[in-house]
Amino acid sequence: MVGTLYVLAAGVLASSAAGADNDLMNAARRIFRPIPSIVPAVKDNPITHEKVTLGKTLFFDPRLSASEVISCNTCHNLGTGGVDAGPTSVGHRWQLGSRRAPTVYNAVFNVAQFWDGRAADLKAQAEGPVQASVEMNATPAHVVDTLNSMAEYIVMFSKAFPSDATPVTFENFAKAIEAFEATLITPAAPFDQYLEGDAYALSDRQKAGLKLFIEKGCSSCHNGINVGGQDYFAFGAVERPAASLLPRNDKGRFAVTKMPSDEYVFRSAPLRNVALRPPYFHSGQVWSLKEAVGVMSESQLGAKLSDTEKDDIVAFLNSLTGQLPKIDYPILPTRTDTTPKPSVHK
Repeated sequence: MVGTLYVLAAGVLASSAAGADNDLMNAARRIFRPIPSIVPAVKDNPITHEKVTLGKTLFFDPRLSASEVISCNTCHNLGTGGVDAGPTSVGHRWQLGSRRAPTVYNAVFNVAQFWDGRAADLKAQAEGPVQASVEMNATPAHVVDTLNSMAEYIVMFSKAFPSDATPVTFENFAKAIEAFEATLITPAAPFDQYLEGDAYALSDRQKAGLKLFIEKGCSSCHNGINVGGQDYFAFGAVERPAASLLPRNDKGRFAVTKMPSDEYVFRSAPLRNVALRPPYFHSGQVWSLKEAVGVMSESQLGAKLSDTEKDDIVAFLNSLTGQLPKIDYPILPTRTDTTPKPSVHK
């Protein structure tokens, strides 16, 4: 009799646990979406093999910068989570950038590019750093002259843009990089597998972290396919963080819109692969993911989490690490006598 009651009780508990799991999975599916395993379409820029191959080559070519030592990969290193190693990037003549480099992985899913959303898409984003004096310090003319000086590039542009009378242009340079960056998606994370119905893809601790992530309100800003990157929010919505995390001279989206309501407003950080890319925040001043969770809970939600709750949320965030694409370093076209020389001191 006792044995029978034990079996019945265990069955009820198992049923309740299964019901709770289903509720959590259904709640997660309403808020998030898995990353697809195929490359997404890009508006006004069909993705072709030739365009992606060209874009990949351009992404790694430092000769497009004035000094000829800085490439896109310098600040968006594909071997370190799509970012570089420091709080802010080091650009032309050792200048420090003002913000943490955003990851290039899954950037195609963001509502806009840069922390302040000043670039509508990846093409517009690709045009910015190459011209910024604190980054690559080049000009569109320098880029086009460099590309036209190497016959292999002329052939690659002709194949990538076969209908263009003049394939080698600054706009096509940006389109090619956009096409390559659109392929930098990281599907099949444990969380993606969970969203697709595998209840065992997450550990119990990760499920506890997901539950907290939703119930505490983290998902109100970090949602959608990229677990963030979909909208803009004030940093310090409830409690202003330390000045080191929110420098007074960086007013975020205000610089784009000039609207007082956008002061210290930034695009929410996409959290895909977040465990791979410390330090955190636009200022790059927090090296611990657990500390970042604590800062966000207090500054954005007005909630002080226990150590266990922080650890649970960090466990969930680790489940967002997907399968990064294998990238072979390209062999770059050989420079010629007409290739512009480096301009390190200008």
